Amino acid sequence: MDVPAFPKRWKVGAPEPVAETFSSRIWKVAREDGSLAIVKDLKPFDDVEDELRGEHFLAWRRGEGAVRLLGRDGHRMLLEYAGETSLSQMIADQGDNAATAIAAEVKLFSRSKHPAPPDLQPLRTRFSSLFKKAKADRAADERSLYVEAAEIAERLLSNPHDMRPLHGDLHHDNIMHGPRGWLAIDPKGVLGDPGFDAANMFYNPLDRDDLCLDPRRITHMAQVFAATLGQTAPAILDHAIAYGCLSAAWHHEDRNAVDENRELAIAAAIRRVRLSL
Repeated sequence: MDVPAFPKRWKVGAPEPVAETFSSRIWKVAREDGSLAIVKDLKPFDDVEDELRGEHFLAWRRGEGAVRLLGRDGHRMLLEYAGETSLSQMIADQGDNAATAIAAEVKLFSRSKHPAPPDLQPLRTRFSSLFKKAKADRAADERSLYVEAAEIAERLLSNPHDMRPLHGDLHHDNIMHGPRGWLAIDPKGVLGDPGFDAANMFYNPLDRDDLCLDPRRITHMAQVFAATLGQTAPAILDHAIAYGCLSAAWHHEDRNAVDENRELAIAAAIRRVRLSL
């Protein structure tokens, strides 16, 4: 990756490329005091607003449960260094239940005394792809899981347990361990019921379908996040079903049948657990 010219006011140097994704280039840099930081340099792409809302979310959190936003310059962010160990890596060392417990204890789930930023994406807007797919299936007289999930999502959105700013893409590789402990990275900045933030955890890690399809794991995660959020286990599972089908709808739009079918299979497994409660 070509090294960008960082703003002088950031006083950073020794850039080391960390990753390049479809949305951004990531650099590890050294600050003036010798501590490490991350520079996230956004590329021009369709969903850049997602990343910018995430920047506003980080500014609002002020380091509570998430990395601190240290500086901004256009579409570049200077971020607190979150460490090298992801929650995915913890599964091999301490087991999946320990990883779930850590996720539930991240202060990201705690309330903030600061008023919410005004430009977060409403959760109903984020579900638009699911509602679109369900509408098409109804028109085709197909009673699909998309249709059922859209009905669940409509019920959850119409009667939220709580409304607060959300990370919007919380999963095992977006929770990192560093100098300040376990912190979330890469938020999208959404406004809605916090059950949505628990939902994506059921579908991760992406390479562990043995875990994601396991009814015992599904039940355990529902109980843990229900206790964390003051909701019922069935409500958490409803959020998980709705989220999984939303993710599948995104993959459907991208013509990615492999990942669409994976999400639907896990959503169906969660649905079976939900019906058993």
